Amino acid sequence: MKHLTKISRTFFLLVLATFFITSCSNEDSEALETNQDTTELAKVAEIDNIDSAIGDIIIDVYETEESSSANRTMQPPSLPSCVTVTVVAQQNFREITIDFDPNGCLINGRTYSGQLVATYTRDPQAQQILINYTTNNFFVNNINLIGNRTILRELSNTNGNPQFTHTLNLTIIWPNGQQASRTGTKVREWIQGFGSGVWNDNVFSITGNWNTNFVNGNSHSYTVNSALIREVTCPHFVSGSVDVQRTNFGGNLDFGNGTCDNVALFTFNNGTTTTITLN
Repeated sequence: MKHLTKISRTFFLLVLATFFITSCSNEDSEALETNQDTTELAKVAEIDNIDSAIGDIIIDVYETEESSSANRTMQPPSLPSCVTVTVVAQQNFREITIDFDPNGCLINGRTYSGQLVATYTRDPQAQQILINYTTNNFFVNNINLIGNRTILRELSNTNGNPQFTHTLNLTIIWPNGQQASRTGTKVREWIQGFGSGVWNDNVFSITGNWNTNFVNGNSHSYTVNSALIREVTCPHFVSGSVDVQRTNFGGNLDFGNGTCDNVALFTFNNGTTTTITLN
């Protein structure tokens, strides 16, 4: 009888040990998965901010060109001397090459190299102008961005503000070889600073939806819930939120209440929250 009791006790201890090992293993697996999830969220948010910064540059150069059509040697005062802007004018056609120093050009906390080439048909009387641009050996913070996009510029939207509708088609390659593609539409409304002659006071409100697909099979779908507010002097959105639907989870990514910082809060659909540090 004592022998059976000893066997029973040993069996119980083995079961208990297996339970704890399995439990710890599950917790470790969940922690690893959560870490991978938030890492991808941070990368997608990084591309959102870089994408907006590129839009800032294109819009700034376009507006400067249009306001100085009689003297196309002008360069936007917001761009440093490591950027060279070249305009080729043929009747009403414009080709603008924005050339960043190959050794790197620091603009608002980000390092750019390579070229952006924008083209459009000039019509001062038009309410809408379509701007096309492509990348050429173009890097931001050593992240390679390959592709093209269009920007539909509206002179005045229903609020009386200039508006830019961006259609996205980009491939993103990080320095470690990780790769993703980005498609979608962003609507950027110029809500402050237009016409002041000073670029640094400009503020944009961004809405829309877009998708980011990683080569590992993970897909992120974003829809703006509350307009993302972009102050051109801040490298990150200062407020606004987006609904995120990913391959294995969903939730809300909130960029804060107006403070320029590198912190966002992600709330999973189950109510769990985690802090995302933006690069």
